Amino acid sequence: MKNLLLLSFIMISFSSWSQTAEIYFNKAFNKAAAGNYKSAIADYTKAIGKNSKFIEAYQNRGVAKYKLNDLKGAMDDFNKTIELDNMNADAFTGRANVYFMLLKYKEAIQDCTSSLGLNPRDYVAYNLRGLAYNKIGDKANSCKDFLKAIELGSQSALKNKSTFCK
Repeated sequence: MKNLLLLSFIMISFSSWSQTAEIYFNKAFNKAAAGNYKSAIADYTKAIGKNSKFIEAYQNRGVAKYKLNDLKGAMDDFNKTIELDNMNADAFTGRANVYFMLLKYKEAIQDCTSSLGLNPRDYVAYNLRGLAYNKIGDKANSCKDFLKAIELGSQSALKNKSTFCK
């Protein structure tokens, strides 16, 4: 009986712990959706404090930091996301965006390629990789990626193709 009570207590404690992390995550998600990135980051951080392996919280906090131009913070969060889940295509695309902003185009291309290996329908990764190829002077691959992104539904790639693929 003692063991059953102990097990019940542990399960209830774990459930409350997870719910609290989820509550902070949901608050953060709604704040980020409304453009309140600083407050969202604070709540994502609280969620991570409750669950240090909360992959989505790291990833979304990385996006919020990126939106505020905190590139180092975003990079750290995308790196942690990938460390926890190396099959997360969106984390590779997020980190590729950071590399692109840091003018590290080859690294951006590598991360886009990793993302596309996991999700070959990610037109954001194709478009971003096309932009990175353009920056290093590889027009053929740049235009090829823009075309693939357009095929998958990207409107941005239409503009990029007309600008860079003449």
